[in-house]
Formats: sequence, structure tokens, C-alpha cells
Amino acid sequence: MIDYIKEQVKLSFETKQKIYENEDILKTISKVAKECIKAYERGNKTIFAGNGGSAADAQHLAAELVGRYGFDRPSIPSLALTTDTSALTAIGNDYGYDIIFSRQLFGMGVKGDIFFGISTSGNSQNIVNAFDVAKDKGITTVALAGKDGGKMAKMADYSIVVPSDSTPRIQESHILIGHIICDLIEKELFGEVV
Repeated sequence: MIDYIKEQVKLSFETKQKIYENEDILKTISKVAKECIKAYERGNKTIFAGNGGSAADAQHLAAELVGRYGFDRPSIPSLALTTDTSALTAIGNDYGYDIIFSRQLFGMGVKGDIFFGISTSGNSQNIVNAFDVAKDKGITTVALAGKDGGKMAKMADYSIVVPSDSTPRIQESHILIGHIICDLIEKELFGEVV
């Protein structure tokens, strides 16, 4: 059993090593953080959505911004479209699961916001539909995906595709990438320039 555990840890850090060595991914992470900082400076917000484990990641990252990441500072406006069970179940029941995020984004998103769609496959239809709404509203889109990036990678303004086909490895890397973005936002907005 110990050997199996060690192998899982090894697979995790090998995926992160691929990110570490990929200049395109690193540059895109930097660009996304800069876009978020500019959005906050003009009074906008970030919005996150995903399904399953990616829903948990959406909530986690929004909470890092609204609460705190590394140090005490004013709250930074961010929403997770995965948290309102009344909205999710009403929209899902009345209109269908495929528009649970696009309907919320239409109502709460404004031009200049940043929308993060999180999906290990990159093909979650409810995220794809939210990207369509974002485009119509002038909301910048970020795809956090894996595998080949799926439909989302082709649609998004910025695509960060984890170089793995393993859902657990992709999810582990998404939270690392999200944490880095939150860290950069927090430091740049509150005086610890990186």
C-alpha cells in the first residue's frame, strides 16, 4: 500500500513538473492574474463555476478572494455560481441543467468581469453555454481544463490546460493554479508587488 501511495504522490508532482516547465502555461497564468487585477482596479469582479469537484474548486477560489488568501486585507469581490441551491435547482428544473450557470451569469455578470469556467474535460455544456453569455456581455473568459482542453479551450479568451488525462491530477493542478492567481491578485492589489 505504501508503494501505491508513493506512486500517487509521484504522479501528482510529475503533472506539476510539466506545468513548471511549460512557458506557455506559465505566461497564461500571469496574463490571467493581470487581467483580474485590471478588472478589480476598474470595479469589476471574478466569477467561478464548475461541476462536481470543479464546483468545490470554484467555491474554494471565490472564498480565497472574498475572505483572505495569505494575509489580512479588504475583501475582494468574487462569486461562485455553484453555491445557491435555490437558483441551481429552480433553473435546472425550469430550464434544464445546461443553463444553470449561463442564466446566473446573465443576471449577475457585467461587462469587464472575469468568468472562470472549470472543467477537467473542457466539455461541460453548462460552462460552454456560460462562455456564450460571457462573450455577448463583454465578460472575459478563462478556461481551466485538462486533457486536450475540449470546447472550452477554443472558446475562452484565456485557456489554461493541465497536461494530463487524469481527473485527480487535473483537479490538483487547477487548485494550484487558482491559488497562484489568488496570491498574485492579493499581493498586487494590496502593496506586495510581485
